Amino acid sequence: MRTDLFDFDLPETSIALRPASPRDTARMLVVRPGQGLQDMTVRNLAELLAPGDQLVVNDTKVIPAQLSGRRIGRETEPKIEATLIKRLDGSRWQALMKPARKLSVGDVVRFGNEGRVCLLGNLDAQVEDKGENGEIVLSFSFHGPVLDQAIEDVGTPPLPPYIASRRTPDERDTSDYQTMFAVNVGAVAAPTAGLHFTPDLEAALKARGVGLNRVTLHVGAGTFLPVKADDTAEHRMHAEWGTVSAETADALNAARAKGGRIVAVGSTSLRLIESAAAEDGTIRPFSDDTAIFITPGYRFKAVDVMMTNFHLPRSTLFMLVSAFSGLDTMQQAYAHAIANGYRFYSYGDACLLFRAPT
Repeated sequence: MRTDLFDFDLPETSIALRPASPRDTARMLVVRPGQGLQDMTVRNLAELLAPGDQLVVNDTKVIPAQLSGRRIGRETEPKIEATLIKRLDGSRWQALMKPARKLSVGDVVRFGNEGRVCLLGNLDAQVEDKGENGEIVLSFSFHGPVLDQAIEDVGTPPLPPYIASRRTPDERDTSDYQTMFAVNVGAVAAPTAGLHFTPDLEAALKARGVGLNRVTLHVGAGTFLPVKADDTAEHRMHAEWGTVSAETADALNAARAKGGRIVAVGSTSLRLIESAAAEDGTIRPFSDDTAIFITPGYRFKAVDVMMTNFHLPRSTLFMLVSAFSGLDTMQQAYAHAIANGYRFYSYGDACLLFRAPT
């Protein structure tokens, strides 16, 4: 499909720079294809679902993946910025580096500042490889949990560029850019639909008889990127690692057998469940990379309802929601959201999407 079909004009004033507080006071646009739009808040979620429905949330935890440092060991020591995008093993990460042209294989980059907690105050990494698409493989001087702690010490929250370009990340972002479900370390971007949840909302859902199930998909930096190809068929998705446990698969299959709906909280949960689902909709245990790219024409196998944020023009995420509820429906929903002051992107408001009839 033509990528420009998924373009739209968005005023800069629509981009949220801070989340709603409390989180569940964010607005939520309810989208039922063929039945119009409804303006509500996230706190209304429980009443919009039925007893027996099953929420699926992503319990990945965001690491402080933005690192600042300098190249060392050569005549000049230019400043280097890195965004970690995918862990390769205990000591190696794939990263996006600026300016990458200043780096060659074998160079050493020293991240951090003197006086920080990380041992001597800094963290060294050697450039092991440079890919054709700008990704660089960094081999760090630490390994495993020690490396995790070092990154924690010297890194900062990896806010999306549409926020970071307008204000400096601060201590509030350390907690704001993490969901209440976050336990499994490995994401470099938050599963932002989960940011709207609070203990009070979770209690209301439980009282309603709605189940809550956890999966893990470590979100990569590719989630920020617009599609640059003119045709969606030419776009390559970055692979992300995810897992659906046997316990979660069994619980979802049992609920579906009784008529319960699967409600994916965010595009990451939806993509993972669809990756784990068989053609008949049965969800299987899953532990692997997924690079599933969902565009209109995709046949959804398992997910019935989706809660998500408002996404970028020409993004894979807007393509996904257009596949789920219909392109015309989502164009109308986004026009309504812009005209009525909804807040967009990671810290913005939510929408609850019901799947278009097949």
